[in-house]
Amino acid sequence: MLLLKEPSTRLPLPPTKVAVPAGESRAIDVKAGQILRIEAKAAGAVASLFGFSRTNPDVFMSVHHTRVFSNSYVLQAGMRIVSNRRRALMVLGKDTSGKHDLLLPASTTVFLNKQGYVGQTGCVESVTALIDASGLTPPKVPDPIHLFANVKLHQDGRIEPLPNVTRAGDFIACRVVTDMLFIVSACCTGIPGNDIPGALELSAAEELDEL
Repeated sequence: MLLLKEPSTRLPLPPTKVAVPAGESRAIDVKAGQILRIEAKAAGAVASLFGFSRTNPDVFMSVHHTRVFSNSYVLQAGMRIVSNRRRALMVLGKDTSGKHDLLLPASTTVFLNKQGYVGQTGCVESVTALIDASGLTPPKVPDPIHLFANVKLHQDGRIEPLPNVTRAGDFIACRVVTDMLFIVSACCTGIPGNDIPGALELSAAEELDEL
C-alpha cells in the first residue's frame, strides 16, 4: 500500500488511464482513497497539475496554500497538497523525479507568442477549455504545480530555471483524500530549459500495484 487510507464505503473501482499528448491537456476523475499517478512518457516532459473539487465549485488545489501549509518551496514525499481552504487533497507518496516547481504561473498563449513560441497553445487556455467542458465553475484558474520542472530558488530570492532532467518513465504517485477532478497539461510552459512539451500518462487505481 502506498499510504494508509481510511476504510471506504464505496465499491472498489477498476484502474483508469488517460494519455496526454504533448502540447495538450486532459482530465481524470479520482475518488477519495485512490492513487493518482502521473508519468512522463518522454524525456524532458513537464506536467502542469490542477485540481478541482467535484462537490464544491469554490474549492481547488492551491499551490500557494500548499507552500504555506507545508512551510516549503520544495515538493517532497509525505507532503500534503492542499486546497484554497487549507484542507488536504492528497499526499505525495512516491516520486522518482524530485524536481518540481511550486513558484511559477501557468503559461498563456499571448505570453508564449511574445516569447517566440509561435503556434503554441498556452496552458491557461487549454485548461480553461477542459474546465468548461467538465461543467465546473471555479472562481478562477489557479496556478499549477509544474511537476518534473527543474527550477531553483536561490537564497537571495532569484528563481533560476535549469535544464530539465526528466527521464521517460519518471512518475509521482499520490493518495487522494477527497473526490477531485485533476487536469494535467502538457502544453509549453514557457519556462526556459523546461519548455519542450512531452507526452504524459495519468492513471487512477485503488493501489499503486494495480497501475
